[in-house]
Formats: sequence, C-alpha cells, structure tokens
Amino acid sequence: MIGTQVQPWSSPAYHNGEEINLSAADYSGRWHVLYFYPLDFTFICPTEIRGFEALQGAFKQEDAKVIGASTDSFYSHQKWFADQSTFKNGVTHPVLADTSHAVSRYFGVLNESQGVAYRATVIIDDQNVIRSYAVNDLNAGRSPAETLRVLQALKSGGLCGADWTEGQPFAA
Repeated sequence: MIGTQVQPWSSPAYHNGEEINLSAADYSGRWHVLYFYPLDFTFICPTEIRGFEALQGAFKQEDAKVIGASTDSFYSHQKWFADQSTFKNGVTHPVLADTSHAVSRYFGVLNESQGVAYRATVIIDDQNVIRSYAVNDLNAGRSPAETLRVLQALKSGGLCGADWTEGQPFAA
C-alpha cells in the first residue's frame, strides 16, 4: 500500500450531526488521515475517536484533515455521537458510514468474516499517495498521538529516527 496512488472512493458520512457525501476528491491536494474502527457502541472505539477529536487542533496546525470510518450507518453514528456520556465534547470530524464496505475493502481493512473494519490508520499526502498504513486486530487500540507524530515526521522531509518529535534534529 505504501506509495500507492489512492483511487477514487466515496461514502456517506456523519459530520456535525448531518449526513454528507465524502470522496477522495474532497481531500485532493491536502494531507489527510483516514482511520477505521470496527463498530459504534463498543468499548475501545470511543477511546480512539475521542483521541483523534482531542488532537483536531494539532492536525489543523499541520494542515491535515482527519476522517473516521466504520461500517456502521449514518443513523448509528448520529445516535452514538449524540451520547453525551460517551462523547461529552462531541465529534466534529467527519466519520464515514461505509455500509457498502467499499471503502474498507478498497483499503484492505475489512474483516470479511465479521463485516467490520479492522483498526486501521492510513496517512495520505497532498499528492494523494499513501505514506503510512497500519492495521491492528480488533482488540488492540491505537495511539492518535503516534499518528500525529508520524504525520509530522512524513511532512518534515527529513530522516526521523525512533521517537522523533517535531523540532528535534534529523538523523544524520
């Protein structure tokens, strides 16, 4: 997947309570992170969604957009994201409602036997090329802060060693 030009995709999505249609073309010319999670109304997924939501300002500083995705419907997203006990600060970034499984299947993250997406994170650059691709099994959450760090490293243009953070020198 690394180095692959992203092909056109489209999906309905939840965004600030509204149903919208999103496509790869909406992110053309800008860095973006597409993160997949298995299901709404679960235990690990909200920790990741809240993590990506909390870092929206940092992603914005990087001029990068964040898009969530699951195989749940818009209506499922709408009901779950309105739950103040789970998402007291709301969810402001769009979340795909990939009920057709087309986007999850295209990115190779669909667990076909269960009909849900694995926990996957794809970082796509401003030329629409996949620069990072990570997939976890269903029971292991990921770190949104690490996703941000990898995005910053990729955008830096330098050689970034393990645990490199923005502002540190590049590897020689």
